[in-house]
Amino acid sequence: MFKELYKKSLKLASHKNSKFFLAVISFAESSFFPVPPDIMIVPMVIAKKTDYVKIFLIATIFSVLGGLLGYLIGTYFFDIGMKVVEFYGYENKVINLKNSLSSGNGLYIWLVTLFLAGFTPLPFKVFTITSGIINFNLFIFFLICLFARGLRFFIVAYLSFKFEKFFNKFIKEQSAKWFTITGILIVAILGAVYLIVK
Repeated sequence: MFKELYKKSLKLASHKNSKFFLAVISFAESSFFPVPPDIMIVPMVIAKKTDYVKIFLIATIFSVLGGLLGYLIGTYFFDIGMKVVEFYGYENKVINLKNSLSSGNGLYIWLVTLFLAGFTPLPFKVFTITSGIINFNLFIFFLICLFARGLRFFIVAYLSFKFEKFFNKFIKEQSAKWFTITGILIVAILGAVYLIVK
């Protein structure tokens, strides 16, 4: 199923209405759809390099809006939200998270987790829905989604713009590892800055 969806999403990148389809996939991926927008961003930027900023902005804005839908699903449609969470095998983690939020460090753990979910290949929709389930602060949720998704899609669009086919091949083979390592490094740097300022 995932392979078919991947192929169809890739095909949409060459469609004359590709920006519209990018918006739809970016929106859906943040709340229920399994295929990330990156697979459309890369070929779209390579095909039309001058539009890389517009492509990055479309993916970011609609991904964040989709994240807000995920949040609302978690808040008001618990049963539907848990079905999505269970589909990805995260139900026990959500239960453990609800328990850990009662401790002093729970909030900081969720901030880091949400950022990593938005930036790395973790299933972002699980974490947007979970944010609604645990009634996480909506404004902070919005800011983290905007930062994490914006940073990720900007990097993908910019590197596609600069390195074209090399990056296309790289993101197919190494993107999961690369985004995970980069995300952890960003969190470590921000943590170090916070400790120094504190």
